[in-house]
Amino acid sequence: MSDLSLREPDTSEPDGTPATPARTARDRTRLLRGVLVRLGTALLVLLCTATVSFFLVRLSGDPVKQLLPPDATAHQETVLRASLGLNRPLFTQYLDFLWGLPRLDFGNSLFYNEPVRTVLADRLPATLQLAGAALVVTLVVAVPAGIFAAMRRGRASDRGVMTGVLLGQSTPPFWVGILLILVFAVGLHVLPASGYGTFANLVLPSVTLAVYSVAVVARLLRSSLIDVLSSDHIRTARAKGFGPVEVVLRHGLRNASLPVITVVGLEVGSLLGGAILTEQVFSWPGVGQLTIEAISKRDFPLVQATVLFFAATFVVVNLLVDLSYSFLDPRVRSSR
Repeated sequence: MSDLSLREPDTSEPDGTPATPARTARDRTRLLRGVLVRLGTALLVLLCTATVSFFLVRLSGDPVKQLLPPDATAHQETVLRASLGLNRPLFTQYLDFLWGLPRLDFGNSLFYNEPVRTVLADRLPATLQLAGAALVVTLVVAVPAGIFAAMRRGRASDRGVMTGVLLGQSTPPFWVGILLILVFAVGLHVLPASGYGTFANLVLPSVTLAVYSVAVVARLLRSSLIDVLSSDHIRTARAKGFGPVEVVLRHGLRNASLPVITVVGLEVGSLLGGAILTEQVFSWPGVGQLTIEAISKRDFPLVQATVLFFAATFVVVNLLVDLSYSFLDPRVRSSR
């Protein structure tokens, strides 16, 4: 967790006297330097990801073989390879790829014969819809479950919730999706097994994607609440006559929410990344399914763009959570 702070630096000396303007300026400079370091690290991670994806995807084979029929001649392969720019030196292709990144220009898809960013833009709304629905399911289920388990600590109901959490964390998402399809689509015939466009189509994939996140958030919230409920100010609130529910919701939840907010932010990136398998299971037309298609068709520009999209999502979300944590917790201060 970052040690940066977005709040105004401490303006008092250890003995309580006001800080000098010189010290305040140093604190602000240190804060700005820390933020710039974090931004530079994020850009470096994205550059490394882009480089690895560029060279690694080319080990999968020749895309020209995928685009031409099996009886194509060597001349046809040469002409197509030249038209796609694959006959140029590898380092030249790499430099062109890097040159287009700041402009979000990933070139043209080899299979769709369209700009890669256009193909991504067509699929992105479906992935955002799925991840957003999964986040709603996570919060609606995990927060009450974590509060309930903390209030019933050590009882049978608490053990039941924790057993469900353990199962949710240890079960692969694709297996959960297949199980839900067998029960609700094949067995009960109440929800569609695949498709896109209606609320019914969204239910099973969003629940499948949210199972792991529900387990993570519920377990962390329970642990944080248990720690907070044993503190002095909670005992004082109980001594003043506040009821158990009011103590938890009014006094305990506020102090226990900070690590939960951090994890929820990180889970946003996990939901987008986890959509790859979920979209494949439910034939959901999002970026995850597009990634699988691009890999199978050796569509180099499209694979590079989708990999960089998921990497950028994780990096940006982690950066925002890191900085927001510093903003929410006044005890976190910048250091030299």
